[in-house]
Amino acid sequence: MRVGIGCDTHRLITGRPLILAGVRIEHSRGLDGHSDADVVLHALTDALLGAAGLGDIGDAFPDTDPAFKDCDSSRFIHETLRRLHDKSYRLVNVDVIIMAQEPKLGPLKDVMRRRLAELLDIDVDAVNVKAKTGEKVGAIGRAEAIGCQVVALIEKRNAS
Repeated sequence: MRVGIGCDTHRLITGRPLILAGVRIEHSRGLDGHSDADVVLHALTDALLGAAGLGDIGDAFPDTDPAFKDCDSSRFIHETLRRLHDKSYRLVNVDVIIMAQEPKLGPLKDVMRRRLAELLDIDVDAVNVKAKTGEKVGAIGRAEAIGCQVVALIEKRNAS
């Protein structure tokens, strides 16, 4: 078994949709980034890559590559899962912490959890999503940004 940790933070700006964990969320601002800026899927990608010893999201999907401009971050998840499969790893579970002063994410945790399970092709019981505010401290607490941390556990598949 191997564990990986991922984290990501993006600024909130007007004129972009807010997408977290592959779910479009009604809000007056969205996240700024080269792709759709989904901090949850970016942190998750980093956690998966790290667990398998495959570098990080910047190595795998550089923001200098025009192919990733405005792309759906689920693309990073699908490609990363393929890389794990190629190395004979399977995902065991993920634990996600989303840090946002606004919007309030508590009512959306189950929707995000189910979407992540779908994207990862694992049972919903193997996915946990927590939402925390910034307690009005720092960029997250001032509602200038949203951040995410993810821990992922993977294991080698049996050779049989």
